[in-house]
Amino acid sequence: MVVALIIACEVGFWVLLVLGLGARYLLKWRRTSVFLLLCEPVLELVLFAATAIDLKNGAEPGWEHGLAALYIGYTVAYGHYTIRWLDGHAAHRLAGGPRPPKPPRYGMARARHEGRLWLRTLLGAAVACALLQAAVWYVGAEGDVSSLRSFQWVALRVVGIHGLIALTYAIWPKKTPAGTPPVTSGTEQETEDARR
Repeated sequence: MVVALIIACEVGFWVLLVLGLGARYLLKWRRTSVFLLLCEPVLELVLFAATAIDLKNGAEPGWEHGLAALYIGYTVAYGHYTIRWLDGHAAHRLAGGPRPPKPPRYGMARARHEGRLWLRTLLGAAVACALLQAAVWYVGAEGDVSSLRSFQWVALRVVGIHGLIALTYAIWPKKTPAGTPPVTSGTEQETEDARR
């Protein structure tokens, strides 16, 4: 049941996103769009509640409960980022808005970008580990919580690997090729656009 719900939540995320962006840019229904996009977090709450109910009803903690915690952590950390990224592309393609800035490719600007992504991964892992720890306490000493503990280690390993990759951009920044114009990051571009 939990695995089917995870799949349903992922499909629901993309369906709500497409409907929300379509309502905003094709139909010009801004309020409807905001409502649809605000429904996104409800999917995670439903998944969280279903997982808790499944454990309460005596289900043995398994990989599906760990996967649910990782999925919730990921959507907490990267959900808004993904929506904002796709919103920028939809505004450009469907409403004639400016082309969204690409992430920086070179130098310390790229290192800062990778560092911000790593912080999102850290947030997602922290949420997942907290949910898994709550499940461990909820199940108690009499239950087998080894699968929940193993998913905590998965989350920590992902943070470590992503941190090492992000660190390489700071230690060995890629040099900008000669003749390439400087590219501003998304934040710098937004500040520049706000000044105009």
